[in-house]
Amino acid sequence: MPRTLNPETYALRRDAFVDAAQRLIQTKGYQQFSVQDVLDELDASKGAFYHYFDSKAALLDAVIDQMADAAAARLEPVLANPNLSAAQKVDALFNGLAQFKAEQKELVLAILRVWLSDDNTIVRETYRRLVTARMVPWLDAIVRQGIAEGKFSATFPGLVTRVLASLIQGTSELAGELWVARQTDSVSFKEVEDTFAAYREAFERIVGAQPGTLTLVDGPTLRFWFG
Repeated sequence: MPRTLNPETYALRRDAFVDAAQRLIQTKGYQQFSVQDVLDELDASKGAFYHYFDSKAALLDAVIDQMADAAAARLEPVLANPNLSAAQKVDALFNGLAQFKAEQKELVLAILRVWLSDDNTIVRETYRRLVTARMVPWLDAIVRQGIAEGKFSATFPGLVTRVLASLIQGTSELAGELWVARQTDSVSFKEVEDTFAAYREAFERIVGAQPGTLTLVDGPTLRFWFG
C-alpha cells in the first residue's frame, strides 16, 4: 500500500523547491540554472524533485503562481474595502501591483528576461491565463461598483471585464518592453509617460468614466521603473 503524505508536509516540501528556484532565478537567471542546481541547494534527489514537478518549466510556473498568490493576498483586502470608491480601487489595483513588483524587483526582472525570450512562448501563455483568471473577478466587482456609484457607464459589465483584463495584460507586456528600451535610451521618459497616459485614457473610455477619473500608475512609480 503506497505511503500517504500529509498535505501540509507535501506543501512545505514543494514550497522548498519553489523557494530554491526563486533564489536561483534571481542569482543565476532562469536559463543559467539547472534542475541539478536546485537539488544541490536542497540536498535533494531527482526522484524528490519529479515527485512535485515534471520539468524545470513547471517549476517556473510554480514560482509565478507563488508570486501571484502573494500579490493577491495583499490586494484582496484593499479591493474588498467598502470605504473605497471604484475609481480608488482601480488605482489601488495598479499601484498595488507596481509596489509589489518594486519590492521584488530583481526577481521580476529575471522573470521578465524569460518572458522576452523567443524560446518561452509557453511561459507567456501561462502568465496570460493566470492574469485573466485573477483579474476578471476583481475587475467585475469594481466595474459593477462604479456603475452603482454612477461613475462608470459600461453597457456590458459582465463582458467588459475580460476586455479590461486584456488591456492590463497589454500594459504589462508593453511595460516590460519599455523597461528594456529605457536601459539603452531607445525611448524617452516622456514617451513612457505618454504611453501610460494612453492606456489610462483607454481604460476610462472602456468603463465609461469621465476623463481624469483614474490615475492607474502614479509619477513616482513610473520614475522608479523608467526614470
